[in-house]
Amino acid sequence: MFSSLIQPSIVSLFSSTNTDPLALFSAHTDSQLPSDSFIHLLNDSKPEPAPDCPASLISPAPVSTNVEEKGYSLCQTVLHIQSPTIRTTYIRCPPGGSTEHLGLKHPWMHIQVRDMGREWSFEVGVVDKGERQGVIRCSTFQQNPGLTLSNPPLLHLPLSFPSSSPHKLTTWSTVVLNLASLLAHFTSPSLLEPAYERSQAGGQSGSIVSLPNGPYSHVSYVKVYATCRLRRIWFSEAGSGQRIPWEMHLYATE
Repeated sequence: MFSSLIQPSIVSLFSSTNTDPLALFSAHTDSQLPSDSFIHLLNDSKPEPAPDCPASLISPAPVSTNVEEKGYSLCQTVLHIQSPTIRTTYIRCPPGGSTEHLGLKHPWMHIQVRDMGREWSFEVGVVDKGERQGVIRCSTFQQNPGLTLSNPPLLHLPLSFPSSSPHKLTTWSTVVLNLASLLAHFTSPSLLEPAYERSQAGGQSGSIVSLPNGPYSHVSYVKVYATCRLRRIWFSEAGSGQRIPWEMHLYATE
């Protein structure tokens, strides 16, 4: 999608306040759960407009042990992604079914998300200079880093939001990944050995999996699962220290 274009130092892939936020994405929900599985744009502080019936919104996670304390909300439109079945409810760029790579060459990924007190996951496809592909998935339900020798191989990492605290002001966070540094974990001995053992136990000893092990090249796709509220996804040449435009910051209601 973007590989042939000149790419600035910061590229915003998703912004919930755009006229058509999902223009580059496909959206998928669980048709068997119409009241619980849906994707909907709403104002984070209201929340309005309400989704169509029979969809039923859940509330964000509390900021402290007092369940009534929801913390600061954003005075902006955000994307609400909700479902008890994570793998069937998600947005994806490029759209599902496309063989085209996203083609963004930036090594840093940033995602602004609100903790809804439910399990949540997102993943990003990465490609090295040798065109070897891998998938990095981050999940709140994952306990330890794990590697699955699938095609493409999957690096599954644990993810946790800041815990509830009297000093916590909001359940909004910005998750930052250094994709280039994470490529090395696909060939980490501590992950490879148990991955091979599981593969052999599953009768896949004869299969050959090409693991990314060269310098980072680009992102092939991005996929964000339920359950969360999403404000923005962007890629940059530097990490959290890079100066970003004012509109990429989080602004709470007064």
